[in-house]
Amino acid sequence: METRITKLLGIKYPVIQGGMAWVATHELASAVSNAGGLGIIGAGGAPASWVKEQIVAAKKETDKPFGVNLMLMNPEADEIAKIIAEEKVKVVTTGAGNPAKYMDMWKEAGVIVIPVVASVALAKLMERGGASAVIAEGMESGGHIGAQTTMTLVPQVADAVSIPVIAAGGIADNRGFNAAFALGAEAVQMGTRFVTAKESIVHENYKQKVIKAKDIDSEVTGMSTGHPIRVLRNKMTRQYLKLEKEGAPFEELEKMTLGALRKAVVDGDTVYGSVMAGQSAGLVKKEETCKEIIEDVVGLNK
Repeated sequence: METRITKLLGIKYPVIQGGMAWVATHELASAVSNAGGLGIIGAGGAPASWVKEQIVAAKKETDKPFGVNLMLMNPEADEIAKIIAEEKVKVVTTGAGNPAKYMDMWKEAGVIVIPVVASVALAKLMERGGASAVIAEGMESGGHIGAQTTMTLVPQVADAVSIPVIAAGGIADNRGFNAAFALGAEAVQMGTRFVTAKESIVHENYKQKVIKAKDIDSEVTGMSTGHPIRVLRNKMTRQYLKLEKEGAPFEELEKMTLGALRKAVVDGDTVYGSVMAGQSAGLVKKEETCKEIIEDVVGLNK
């Protein structure tokens, strides 16, 4: 199971947990790392103080490597970037922008930088900027998405860069894991399946919505705004898509989704909350421990 990614990160299995806002807390991250993968704390739009608390808690729960996902649009991104360096977190994954201005600081602190990319051009830019690897994420994934599918994006990125590529988007079992390697990846990143992990702090209503989801139960909102997001269908998405079709202004659409993810994750409101999940939700059938999930995905249960 050794790849350039497992060697780079010091992990047993080439499985990385996605840095999902509100979902990827220290509880989930440390459990994934203890199970041999790479757990990630998702900073999302959270304040820097919260991120520091999460890092400190994870260090108490695992002596294995773990990372932090920094959404570069976070208002406190500068402060969070400094905390990641000061706490000497093993890995940082980045999304929603270019992490170039933090690269030197992170590298000096020994932090491995792995940006999420949705195009070949961005992958090349990240390699030139000093990234150690890239996560090529297809539009099958949950949350904010790009325009390319995993099947087409991963091999093109693997051909374009010499650094290792991690495949993400639509991967939830051993078949997806094997397919990712066939496409040229050296590890996978999964979010949706880890949402339903026993160690995940996500509300039971959210977990059950993912577990009961069928192949056609996810849809994309926000195409007209330039910020497409994949979620599971509910009353909120139906209202949102109706308003979007009618040409509602961005402010009105934004107001509808404000705090909607927290509403689903923490409060368990799966009717008007934003239940972010990828197309792989249809493959997730039950709640399992992180250890059981990872062992199943890498094929140890065969």
